[in-house]
Amino acid sequence: MKVYIRSAASISAQKTFKQAGFLNELIEYTGTRLPVIEPDFKEYIDPRLIRRMSHVIKRGVAAASECLKEAEVDMPGAIITGTAFGCMEDTITFLTRIVEGNEEMLPPTAFIQSTHNTVAAQIALMLKCHAYNNTFVHKGVSFEHALLDAIMLLNEQEADNILVGGTEEMVDTSFKVLTRLGLYKRWPVSNLALMQTVSAGTIGGEGAAFFLLSDKADPANLAELSALKILFKPEHIEQSILTLLKEHDLKPVDIDLLITGKNGDTRNDAVYRQVISAIFPEHPIANYKHLCGEYPVANSFGLWLSANILKNGSVPEVVLQRAAPNLKPKKILLYNHYQNKYHSLMLLDAV
Repeated sequence: MKVYIRSAASISAQKTFKQAGFLNELIEYTGTRLPVIEPDFKEYIDPRLIRRMSHVIKRGVAAASECLKEAEVDMPGAIITGTAFGCMEDTITFLTRIVEGNEEMLPPTAFIQSTHNTVAAQIALMLKCHAYNNTFVHKGVSFEHALLDAIMLLNEQEADNILVGGTEEMVDTSFKVLTRLGLYKRWPVSNLALMQTVSAGTIGGEGAAFFLLSDKADPANLAELSALKILFKPEHIEQSILTLLKEHDLKPVDIDLLITGKNGDTRNDAVYRQVISAIFPEHPIANYKHLCGEYPVANSFGLWLSANILKNGSVPEVVLQRAAPNLKPKKILLYNHYQNKYHSLMLLDAV
């Protein structure tokens, strides 16, 4: 059964939400962390509820609402999200109050909203949706497992118009910890020059992206999600890519554009350089993490980018690493890995 992306909405460090153009107006940041451009949440959430919601919940609800609006769907058949860290702001608030209050008289709100499934639950509450609701917390492939769950529901005809999203937030505490662990760079760098840096570490990011998946063909669909493969510490990633292509009667030459999760970290990017030299030595190449930053579900931004490239029939110059004359991709391979442990491959086709 075919799986189509009906609509997509992304809140990121760029002007991607309710965008009039497609990455036409770029924003350059200099630092080690990219902030999110937040919309006017009052358009989507009752102002009385906003003050009790953390940033990740507000972003998730807004992105999901806009995704449904673009597809002209009032009620999804299922809601599935993926996140690695969950609601970090509420979690840290609760833990701080435990220490400050000597474990006595703790307000319950922060604890209730600190669970990983809070975003999916809030979306369902606001929509009054009593359908299937699930959240995957699988580190660097949390979003991909949410997609996989949606694909299985579609294949089993258990639901249609499935809302799938990836959400993550960065707070000062988690940013400091991850920087000490060597994930992020220790000196400022321009995000638009990130791919030219030759050093360890990348730039931190956060965001929310939602997609509405359906098995119904429609000219308004953004793209077809033809294949999804999730791998853990693969010994030979090149062979895995070739196997995926063979399973769909494809060869490397059939791929019009390879989009990778390069993030400016020499250790991270070495994997992509190896794949490109072995399989795609002359293919057009694009990258996206210099626009959204690195975080466990950053590939949700990569999927948003891929779907919009296929729908628009053009590739924004800012994401191109290697171009080709008259590039109008019809088939895209999206390859991402997180810390060289969690790898994923997505094959997308134009509709």
